[in-house]
Amino acid sequence: MSSQTISHQLLVNAGSPPASFQPGEIIFKQGDKGDAMYVVNSGDVDIEIDGKVIETLTAGAIFGEMALIDGSARSATARAKTVSEVSPIAERNFLLLVDEMPFFALFVMRALVDRLRRSNKLL
Repeated sequence: MSSQTISHQLLVNAGSPPASFQPGEIIFKQGDKGDAMYVVNSGDVDIEIDGKVIETLTAGAIFGEMALIDGSARSATARAKTVSEVSPIAERNFLLLVDEMPFFALFVMRALVDRLRRSNKLL
């Protein structure tokens, strides 16, 4: 991992027990209430907006954090592309990580900025 990331194992340990998903299975839907973010432990997860895949995430990536940050509904659908295992991090644990580990907050901000920059390039 680069110096701009934090330990994948730290994130997994902060989460609830991992959940497994089969290809095509939905992790959450666009418009759902967001009560957790997720860490991809293994497999590939597609992020879709209005049915169009905008990004495919692999092991070590995080997703679902936007809904925890602003309390809005999910802005995208997350669907397992391959057999995937993800660790949910509940909102309570997310807030604790932000409060106790400033580098975690920076890690999340960098992930968001990276997505925004890639989206801007597509426009």
